[in-house]
Amino acid sequence: MTITRIDAGPRMSQAVIHGDTIYFAGQVGAPGESVIRQTHAVLAQIDALLARTGSDKDHLLSATIWLADMADFAEMNAVWDAWIAGAPAPTRATGEARLATPDYRVEIIIVAARA
Repeated sequence: MTITRIDAGPRMSQAVIHGDTIYFAGQVGAPGESVIRQTHAVLAQIDALLARTGSDKDHLLSATIWLADMADFAEMNAVWDAWIAGAPAPTRATGEARLATPDYRVEIIIVAARA
């Protein structure tokens, strides 16, 4: 079975397609922005990657969301809920973690099926 790597670099790829499953790297927004702005940016990046890999929000399988501070949970959820509205919701887990830099407030990892 073929493996296709999107935007592959020496450390990681932004997405990997294996069969009909697409695995996304963790997406982050601009460092230092609010969790609302970072979440909007992350979801826009996910939309772009979904389109590039032949998928869409209707084919999301799972989402893993890391927040630097669970106090941002409600604000992130408000953005997520608006974005996912009208699409079947994937499985999802949200946790608190120290991200790559303190300036990142949210990171989202998606697994999707090809459309």
